[in-house]
Amino acid sequence: RLHSHDVRYGSGSGQQSVTGVAAGDDGNSYWRVGGRTAAVCRRGTPVRCGQAIRLTHLGTGRNLHSHRFASPLSGNQEVSAFGEAGEGDYLDDWTVVCSGTYWVRDDEVRFQHTSTDVFLSVTGEQYGRPIHGQKEVHGMAASSQNNYWKVMEGIFMQPSEAFKVEQYHVEL
Repeated sequence: RLHSHDVRYGSGSGQQSVTGVAAGDDGNSYWRVGGRTAAVCRRGTPVRCGQAIRLTHLGTGRNLHSHRFASPLSGNQEVSAFGEAGEGDYLDDWTVVCSGTYWVRDDEVRFQHTSTDVFLSVTGEQYGRPIHGQKEVHGMAASSQNNYWKVMEGIFMQPSEAFKVEQYHVEL
């Protein structure tokens, strides 16, 4: 699970760490999906495959972020949490890579950083203190089985009425 908490990296950017955890009952693994930088995203609007989004950590209000710093363990690209109260910058934007037209609840997706093209990934590197046992989340240049993600739980909004009309309306 994509996880974060107010623990900063001791190297690289010094920003809030983002890790991977197995536990399903940790409130620090909840993220809100929103529109990309400066975009209006109406609640209930489905996310299209290929659309740029922003993921905001519910506990700290910081956005999933990446930049050209080396990650602490693997030396890949660092992924951090950045900004305040959901406000950040263009390096908080991620493209949803999926098959079909929309990101579907039970499907696996990839997140590709819009500015640097790396894929949000987790592999086997584990941290010691103070986040013992948590896995490093980083950006990888190539797609692999390590960069598939799936929504596990959360609040799912019903599609807006405009979407329902768009989906089922047929012109003659």
